[in-house]
Amino acid sequence: MATVSPTPGSPSPGHAATALPAASHDGSYIDWPAIIAGAVLASAISFVLFAFGSGLGLSMTSLEAGEGVSLRWLTIAAGIWFVWVTISSFSAGGYLTGRMRRRFGDATEDESDTRDGAHGVMVWATGAVLGVFMATAGLGSALGITASATGAAAGGAASVMAESGDYLTDRLLRGVDVSPEVRDEVTTILSRSVTEGEVAPEDRAYLIQLAADQTGTDPAQVEARIDAVLADLEQARQAAVEAAERARVAGVITAFILAATMLVSAGAAYFAAVLGGNHRDNNVAFRYAAATRRR
Repeated sequence: MATVSPTPGSPSPGHAATALPAASHDGSYIDWPAIIAGAVLASAISFVLFAFGSGLGLSMTSLEAGEGVSLRWLTIAAGIWFVWVTISSFSAGGYLTGRMRRRFGDATEDESDTRDGAHGVMVWATGAVLGVFMATAGLGSALGITASATGAAAGGAASVMAESGDYLTDRLLRGVDVSPEVRDEVTTILSRSVTEGEVAPEDRAYLIQLAADQTGTDPAQVEARIDAVLADLEQARQAAVEAAERARVAGVITAFILAATMLVSAGAAYFAAVLGGNHRDNNVAFRYAAATRRR
């Protein structure tokens, strides 16, 4: 019967793997090439997965009203995707760095694990800096969806208020050809009432008199019309306040999720680098490491 020799570089059945020899100390315990390699890998994985997630998100939306996934569930899905991609990419980068880092002969096993983990944290820090530039370039898709949603809510409310102010000025002076100065004066008073939440008594009396003079209508009828206009403006103001509050809450939640995800990613990179260092020291082939994790 022919004997099959074990593959070079892989542990043979029933025998312990041969540990790799330690490198000589050259004055620095930080292996920057390994750190950069891990950070580049983490950034590349996150880029690809974020792009893939953006495609999935666009496929779930629709321009037709009532079609597609709602903005709320799309934001939740984007947040979950961001958490998973960030932790997974930093774990992969940390493992690669731990596997590639040179081990020096003046360290115990515990000290070697600590140095491997420290290199994983450095991968996380380097990748976080790269992530800032990626987000600036528009590649932070998960956060972009949330920011766009909250920004659209606040901006949409502001535009509705502006349009409502012009429309309600037309309602108040409907059928009358007035000068631009009078129109601007009425719009300014209405906008000020929206900003402060109420109309000063003297402004209200002035509006009644101005509208009555311009339209030739009885002041009592004008007063009822102004009350209706001011009620509509108050509704627009409340809508703007609610939109701003939703944007504020979404911003706070997004910030906390981002901070928590980055902290968890730092821990994941640390332990992944320790695992990669152990596999490096025991000369464990990647296919055996993957098989062990599947079991």
